[in-house]
Amino acid sequence: MSSPDATIASPALPAPLLSTPLVSTQWLADHLGRDGLVVLDATVLHVKAPTTKAGYRWLSGLDQYLVDGHIPGAVFADVLEVFSDPAKPFGFARPDAEQIVAAAASVGIDGDSAVVLYDDSVGQWAARIWWLLRSFGFENVAVLDGGLTKWRAEARPLERGHVEPAVSAGFTAVERPEFWADKDDVAAVVAGDAEATLVCALPPAEFSGESSSRSRAGHIPGSLSLPAGRLVDRADNALLQGVALSEKLAPVLGAAATTDAGTPSAAGGAPSAASRELAPRIITYCGGGIAAAAAALALTAAGTGNIAIYDGSLNEWTADENAPLVSLV
Repeated sequence: MSSPDATIASPALPAPLLSTPLVSTQWLADHLGRDGLVVLDATVLHVKAPTTKAGYRWLSGLDQYLVDGHIPGAVFADVLEVFSDPAKPFGFARPDAEQIVAAAASVGIDGDSAVVLYDDSVGQWAARIWWLLRSFGFENVAVLDGGLTKWRAEARPLERGHVEPAVSAGFTAVERPEFWADKDDVAAVVAGDAEATLVCALPPAEFSGESSSRSRAGHIPGSLSLPAGRLVDRADNALLQGVALSEKLAPVLGAAATTDAGTPSAAGGAPSAASRELAPRIITYCGGGIAAAAAALALTAAGTGNIAIYDGSLNEWTADENAPLVSLV
């Protein structure tokens, strides 16, 4: 017989179910430390580099994570090297199934995890890993709305230093090729041989051709402009809401059906499999498939289905001198 002072261990709770593409800072604060919850800091830094053609370069946010602080318990996720395939010719290239399973395991993700991602920008880096995981069949994942900017603005706690990820074998990857478009897919749309709405998530100056870090400037013919940086409230980097978001998405939503009913979902839930299959295809792109992920996140949060990211984006497209571009200047 157990003694009256014996402590009965409480059973572990399952990881929370993430049914929407975004979670709030309050939701995360309420769930920090929950069994099975993996929080990932996916920050990448934009650093001036005057000697390069672009005038900048991308740098891992690991030092900032260690020194300036991160959300308590968050593990650092390296988008540049670990959650990309650096062996491919264009930066940020999509890893294969074996690589994504290894990447997931390296940050403590297994098949029973719930994953919340954030970054210190407008959410595009977090959105990239969110999209990658979902494209390999891992659905219990969301992006922190507003990311580290909103967390800090609300004076929520931070911690410094390394957080060791849980030991994990990763998850069973199931490839979902419909999440991606390649150069041939985009060329078919440009030629009129396939139907899709092309959406450029780059800043307006790059869309117009006024500026570019690539050998050729401009956008893919027939594209609509949807700058990722204009989809958030720059005061706290949270996704725009209501009318403000609808106005930004209107050009795209006017060109493609977004839900079974043909209108954006106010609930912000993920579109059903049926709506993904029936809605006209939307292909987002940018320079290397990163801002494109932020646009895909906003469209998904609005209830849009059948979205694909052109992984090579303009880095690949502009490298082909025969691939057409439109410049507005």
